[in-house]
Amino acid sequence: MTQMRRIHIAVLASFALALIVPAAAPATLSEVGVIGVTSPLTTPSCPTSPCLAVSRTTGFQVKVGKVRNPLSPTKAGTIVAWTITLGKPSATQIKFFNANEGGPAEAGLAVLRAQKSPNLTYKLIAQSPLVKLQPYFGKTAQFPLETTIPVKKGDVIALTVPSWAPALALGFGNDTSWRASRPKKQCTSTSAQTDHTALGSSVQYFCLYQTARLTYSATLISTP
Repeated sequence: MTQMRRIHIAVLASFALALIVPAAAPATLSEVGVIGVTSPLTTPSCPTSPCLAVSRTTGFQVKVGKVRNPLSPTKAGTIVAWTITLGKPSATQIKFFNANEGGPAEAGLAVLRAQKSPNLTYKLIAQSPLVKLQPYFGKTAQFPLETTIPVKKGDVIALTVPSWAPALALGFGNDTSWRASRPKKQCTSTSAQTDHTALGSSVQYFCLYQTARLTYSATLISTP
């Protein structure tokens, strides 16, 4: 009888402990960079005129309307895929960009971490393989990552474009902007290669471009 009483007390104690210790939060799947309902303004500019593209740089969205830092995860987790919506440039436009912006269109993800100083400095933590984009012109394409990328809360998920990508939507107000890894005196030029690709290196993202939006996002599984 004494033994049974001890077992009973132990069971009650375990049950009480289970009530005190909260259950672990489940992992969640989210699309970082998607804001509200998709609108026609999120359609990349090409082939309409002007046909503008992201070129020879690494960039990330700073603000979309009232939403700040839309490409910064609010929870730690793992990036398992990324998605990009591409314009459909004409053959003439493709020929021009290929000739003047470093070759065929391609892009990949970059994970950045803000540094305390100097101002606007970001360290490259990880990056995905580059993807050739021309087969997906005029479409929204998702690319699963064979090697997933861990991220921390507050990291920045950027888009690296060593050549060019028709992934720029125009027509927004001044409250929508993105930032690029170009030096301060090269904000209006795409002639120099400024993409941020050396792992562990830090670069100042001086150049801010208003009224435009980069049309990409990342699929994140949060850490439980």
